[in-house]
Formats: sequence, C-alpha cells, structure tokens
Amino acid sequence: MNIQQLYEYCLSKKGVTEHFPFDEDTLVFKVGGKMFCLTSLKEWEKGTPALNLKGDPEKNEELRAEYEGVHPGFHMSKTHWNTVDFNRDVSDKLICEFINHSYDLVFKSLTKKIQNEILENEN
Repeated sequence: MNIQQLYEYCLSKKGVTEHFPFDEDTLVFKVGGKMFCLTSLKEWEKGTPALNLKGDPEKNEELRAEYEGVHPGFHMSKTHWNTVDFNRDVSDKLICEFINHSYDLVFKSLTKKIQNEILENEN
C-alpha cells in the first residue's frame, strides 16, 4: 500500500474527513470529528511509513504479541492505540482490517444523532 492508496481507502469510508491539527506532517483522518487514523507524511517519504490506529485494549495486547510491526501507539494512549508499521510482518489486507476496526470503534462511540447525520449525508 502506498500513501495514495491509504488516503483513498480512508476517505472512502462514510463521513471521513482529513486534517492536519498538530502540524503539517501528521495527516489525521476523522469521522464525526474524532480521530481514527494518523500517519506521518515524512515517514512515508523516508520509506518507514506507519499508522496510529484505535483498537480494543485486549485485542491491542494480542496484536502486539503476535506481530513485530504492531507497537503501543506513538504519542497516544498506549491502551487504546497501536502504531502499525508498513513493510514489516503485517500485510496490507490486515492493515485494512485494522483501519476498519479503528473506524468502527470511533463511529460507534459517536452519538446516535451524529451517526445518523453521517449515514444520511452519504445516501
């Protein structure tokens, strides 16, 4: 997966917007105003891309034990976020599953009103 594919994949999800709230390097994807995916553009340029993704705390621990490319979230809550390295032992398919899970967790945490607004705007 390259940065363009990641960008298109994240933006294909309902209600997703892109932001640079921290600096001009950190691309953040949000749904309903809440972050579900972050990545450093400089790291993509250097050939060491990674994503910060939200996850279920118990599952996060399992993934860290199973994959070398999954670590506690860089600059994030180590309980709820993982950093996932590309070009390691995590396939693009699995990274997409992790993105889906992060998106779903954040979407489900939104109020019903915001969820419905997102769903209505996409139809």
